Amino acid sequence: MSASLTTKFIEIHNVEQTFKTRKGLFPALRDINLNVAKGEFVALIGHSGCGKSTLLNLIAGLTTPTQGSLLCANREIAGPGPERAVVFQNHSLLPWLTCFENVYLAVERVFGAAGKTTGAPSENRAQLKARTDAALALVGLTAAAQKRPGEISGGMKQRVGIARALSMEPKVLLMDEPFGALDALTRAKLQDELLAIVAKTHSTVVMVTHDVDEAVLLSDKIVMMTNGPAATIGEVLHVDLPRPRSRVELADDPRYLGYRKAVIDFLYTRQAHVEKAA
Repeated sequence: MSASLTTKFIEIHNVEQTFKTRKGLFPALRDINLNVAKGEFVALIGHSGCGKSTLLNLIAGLTTPTQGSLLCANREIAGPGPERAVVFQNHSLLPWLTCFENVYLAVERVFGAAGKTTGAPSENRAQLKARTDAALALVGLTAAAQKRPGEISGGMKQRVGIARALSMEPKVLLMDEPFGALDALTRAKLQDELLAIVAKTHSTVVMVTHDVDEAVLLSDKIVMMTNGPAATIGEVLHVDLPRPRSRVELADDPRYLGYRKAVIDFLYTRQAHVEKAA
């Protein structure tokens, strides 16, 4: 493991999450202990209802744990913050704004005078525009900057969402099945683009996915969740594949196939999902 992946950056200690429902208390997560190193790409995988998105929301600060604590860069996660950007499956773009304007809103919020969410001096309009242009260029959308969401494809909308997140220069990029609603070819293309972006930005990434191949291709570490309710971490698999990674070259790599088999074995043998009748 490289030196850049040895420091505890996100720390999750004894976290539990219980929700109040009409039928009583629902234990979503229990006994969650996990460390994420700076620059590490971590995938959360498991069957539906295992609490993957709940755990991601806790790291994002969108919810607070019933018990336990979460730290980012040695600071308690007590709510949302610009150091933790989230990309959802639904791109959540404002349809009346252009791609540029959707990203510019985030840039202005973090680096402009109105936001004042960082200790750095507020930037002027030219600097904010340059940041926005750079983020769109990073995801290959310079030519689509003045188009509105209704004028671009689903894959391009997701790239705008990724650009918006990256434009804030977050310490952590949190992704909740960002490619789940896309067709297979578009999904593969965006996976490859994400590999290139992470290599360039050295981002720390935590990503929720249902896709085994996606998890193995992208990750340094795969966190496999047990079935809910009261889900927990069943196993953590370290993926020791060299970067940069090529899906074509890895297709027949015995190490890749071994990691893939290990995840499939966990999900479909040790955590076989039984659908219950309503």
